[in-house]
Amino acid sequence: MTQTFEQFMADCLYAPYRGYYAGNIHSIGSRGDFTTAPQLSAIPAAAIAAWATGALRKHHARHLIEVGPGLGTLAKQVLGNLPLSLRLSTRLHLVESSPKLAAHQKALLKNKATYHPTILDALAACSGNAVIYSNELVDAFPVRLFEKTETSWREIAVEKTNQGIREILLPPATLPPSSVFNHQFPVGQRVEIHDSYRLWLESWLPHWNKGEMLTVDYGNPIETLYHRRPTGSLRAYLLHHRLEGLVIYQNPGLQDITADVNFTDLIQWSAPWLKSQTLINFSDFTRPFYPETDARLSTAFQHFNCLIQTPRS
Repeated sequence: MTQTFEQFMADCLYAPYRGYYAGNIHSIGSRGDFTTAPQLSAIPAAAIAAWATGALRKHHARHLIEVGPGLGTLAKQVLGNLPLSLRLSTRLHLVESSPKLAAHQKALLKNKATYHPTILDALAACSGNAVIYSNELVDAFPVRLFEKTETSWREIAVEKTNQGIREILLPPATLPPSSVFNHQFPVGQRVEIHDSYRLWLESWLPHWNKGEMLTVDYGNPIETLYHRRPTGSLRAYLLHHRLEGLVIYQNPGLQDITADVNFTDLIQWSAPWLKSQTLINFSDFTRPFYPETDARLSTAFQHFNCLIQTPRS
């Protein structure tokens, strides 16, 4: 059986019952397979709440949406950091596709939030006017994997045999829209493209009429994304162990699989529906909320970037 790497990753993460997010994830943080920024400190929630406060007031919005809220910890912290007047007048909406994670969120937040399986459902409930944020959402989307050969870029597929799983290169074909193919790379370079995220954006951005969006994730613009990374950024996490190379195929459905985000792609893909986009390093975004002497947080947050966007109204 042969499938593209994107299909393999989608099955590993989202296949009903046996996918990692669909049925096998139990926790995030010290008891899980990986840790997100809000587990490191309360500072991200304070910074996101400050941004949300300004955005809600600026756009006269009454709805705040978090997409992919994980255990709901960040949503609870953000809500608690809003000024009391906004907390009382703003409705929090959580968009989650994982049944297990949705159950965690409902147990934690109860009637303090409205729950939706898709962002289109959430936007319909908000009449298209909402402030939206996400933390480490993009990296949870399946990626297409490519390798540069002497003659062209070739997509990587996965073949399951009696001896196990091996990678193969598919014949040259039409490439998806991405800034990676306009960048100069040596032969052998591997790159990941969050093409499923692009399609997801295109499905709902036309329905977002007013507000502001904050996307926080680890990654960089294309100019620095693959610096000294000839094999790309693809990796897996199992019980806080980072796995790379062929070993990521050994525990399908039992581990998180992820890749860094190409923020240049995110900006280009969103452009037709937006009037403004600002990219800022997460360390700078959170700096007003922690002492400059806290080198641990500063270093950790430098690996993340924030993309702030507003729709054409």
